[in-house]
Amino acid sequence: MMYSLDITHGTLADEQVSELVHAALADPQLDGKRILVLIPDGTRTAPIPQMFRLLHQELGKRVAALDYLIALGTHNPMSKAQINRLVGVTAQERETTFKKVQIFNHLWHLPDTFIDCGVIPSAEIAEISNGMLNQAVEVRVNKLVTEYDLIMICGPVFPHEVVGFSGGNKYFFPGIGGQEVIDLSHWLGALITCYDIIGTPGITPVRRLINRAASLIPTPKLCLAMVVAPGTNQLAGLYIDKPETAWEAAAKLSAKLHIKYVDQPFKQVLSVMPQMYDDIWTAAKGMYKLEPVVADGGEVIIYAPHITEFSYTHGEILAQIGYHVRDYFLKQWDKFQDYPGGVLAHSTHLKGMGTFDAIKGEQARIRVTLATGISPERCAAHNLNYRDPATIEPQEWANREDEGILLVPKAGEILYRLTGRGRGEGSRGQGEQALSPYVEHSGTWVQAPP
Repeated sequence: MMYSLDITHGTLADEQVSELVHAALADPQLDGKRILVLIPDGTRTAPIPQMFRLLHQELGKRVAALDYLIALGTHNPMSKAQINRLVGVTAQERETTFKKVQIFNHLWHLPDTFIDCGVIPSAEIAEISNGMLNQAVEVRVNKLVTEYDLIMICGPVFPHEVVGFSGGNKYFFPGIGGQEVIDLSHWLGALITCYDIIGTPGITPVRRLINRAASLIPTPKLCLAMVVAPGTNQLAGLYIDKPETAWEAAAKLSAKLHIKYVDQPFKQVLSVMPQMYDDIWTAAKGMYKLEPVVADGGEVIIYAPHITEFSYTHGEILAQIGYHVRDYFLKQWDKFQDYPGGVLAHSTHLKGMGTFDAIKGEQARIRVTLATGISPERCAAHNLNYRDPATIEPQEWANREDEGILLVPKAGEILYRLTGRGRGEGSRGQGEQALSPYVEHSGTWVQAPP
């Protein structure tokens, strides 16, 4: 049974959220259980402090354990101070009120973190991916899931560049999953292209893959799928049920609230990235969410003076491969096939749509420029454009849509798309999808190498 509450204008009252959580968790079968809650890190907007206290209020005295695992994917571990801010408690409260609550980082870089859950065979991967991939994948997940009676996902749902919409079983993969499914799922998303999959409603091939991988985890699951009201840290929707159904309902509301339609493409977009994104790996969302409304030959500027690294965890590999359009990798697959699919996917998602051939070389549809603390030399070495952030005053970019210039003050979560009236060649309009077994760009049908 799903417990749900939502609103398309404004935010839910705290009392409403509290009553819904109380009703959903009143089942006496939860008494005495060991519960592990999966939550996002600090790169997601969500009222985690509110949910942390509500769960403790409802379950703290009833269950044998109420612990938390931060679904980092491959992000940096959080410090104790960062964790306290994430869940909204003071250091003193951690030692008193919440002293029995354990909060773990997902230590993805340590092999001992994981337990094997099985293998998805190549024939099934081929069917899931509509023929784009044909390889078996080992499914590994943080072994903590086997030490609890119930896994509870508590995270927000937004349009997402790899899977369509975030949330749900994505908290297992990549959240607390092994590199194998992370790489395969992200590369599948790259083959479809971020441009075509982001904000796509329903079950995309990547969502099918992570749902299938999650089905191999034997521990029972419950999901609190949150939809955050735009411009706030408060809820517009909360859905509590098994992960698949809670996510599906949340994604429908997210599609209404987190996608903004405009009539005409822009020649230049300034994506101002908030402090919660601390490297280009995470701040690339400023490109992902705006690419669909940039005109051919236009430019996205990622403005983030505070960022000084491409990736704290994958920087060495990115320095080797740089940022390129998808076909740059596919048409030189012998050269790139041994690199992690997740890193290749990030590379091509940030560079955007384009073409490559041996004679003309690489031709990106739009320019991607970094106005960050990363030097012009490093930007050039990574195949990205540079602009001195000191030359940009964001407010001077405001209210210039008639000039073909768009300012996005807090980029990264709202997806921009063109309406049917403004849709041009290569632009994806409302309701359209491009999830066929092969993907056509510039007249070339591309299938991933086996």
